[in-house]
Amino acid sequence: MGTQTARRIRILALESSCDETAASVVENGRVILSHVVASQAALHSQYGGVFPEMAARQHLRTFYPVVEQALKEAHVGWKDIDALAVTRGPGLPGSLVVGVNFAKGLALATGLPLLGIHHLEAHIYATWLHFEGARPPKVPGFPLVILIVSGGHTELIWMKDHFQYRRLGGTRDDAAGEAFDKVARLLGLGYPGGPEIERAAKDGNPRAFDFPRARLPGTWDFSFSGLKTAVLRTVQTWQKTRRDPLPVADLAASFQEAVVDVLVEKTVAAALEYGAQGIVLVGGVAANQRLRTRLKEAATVPVYVPPRPLCTDNASMVAAAAYYRFVAGQRDDLAFDVLPTWPPPELEPPPHPEALAAENGADR
Repeated sequence: MGTQTARRIRILALESSCDETAASVVENGRVILSHVVASQAALHSQYGGVFPEMAARQHLRTFYPVVEQALKEAHVGWKDIDALAVTRGPGLPGSLVVGVNFAKGLALATGLPLLGIHHLEAHIYATWLHFEGARPPKVPGFPLVILIVSGGHTELIWMKDHFQYRRLGGTRDDAAGEAFDKVARLLGLGYPGGPEIERAAKDGNPRAFDFPRARLPGTWDFSFSGLKTAVLRTVQTWQKTRRDPLPVADLAASFQEAVVDVLVEKTVAAALEYGAQGIVLVGGVAANQRLRTRLKEAATVPVYVPPRPLCTDNASMVAAAAYYRFVAGQRDDLAFDVLPTWPPPELEPPPHPEALAAENGADR
């Protein structure tokens, strides 16, 4: 898609789909001029997860200073901004409403165009980003297989080109990140669970416990509820029959390995079957070093993973996706509403490998 332009296009984006209040200024969809994230993790840790009403109230308190800081760090004023963008969904309804309404207020006050962006598409475009002054990453070559793994989503998506997506599969129950949070709570670790499990697993044996892998043959889907239940039963049995302390490190390592095994196997198999030129790994769980390492070791095509600060929810990724949409002509009427259950972007039926091969041949 021809999106190159000699003019600098700067987009100020907002993100509030869950418990991060974020604002960023990004230039031409790639260069991060500012990256501000106000996390609510400490606020919600006492509940072992996000408390939706509290998250929405905290966004209300935080958005104004976060946007001011983003403009200041980017060394720009409103006259230097070309467009506004905001996460429209999916996400927590109350949190999304705060972000969208704040963005609409900014649009009305400044006269700038506003774009509502899909949260999962934003995660994908984090791969194109780099911080100002850093070496730009190699641009992924299409077609791609995308693995999105986060607290709310585990999706395997085929991406033929910009805005051309087909969903291959997804989780049938718990998302990978949700499973990390629940198992971390079960093991007495902190919130969010992903980093806590990864930290504990470093001192553990990933083969200490033989946890199940739900491979779901014949599909590209995932399931982690059975794995979560297996960990629960193992902990309960240990506590009833043993007097020595619970082997938290071994349990964490064995659980993590079970999740990583399935994610890597399915993603690499999909890339091979559909002739992908690369694999993109994004979402909060993409920050997990074991997953990053295993996927790069197993893949026969390049694997693209954003830097860790761009894996978790942030506004820079929203601005990156918005740039490509903006250049393609998207402008949204301010009457648009939030979409808390917005499906993965532009769903189409999963393609047959032979059909895709024919399409790719025709493109060339």
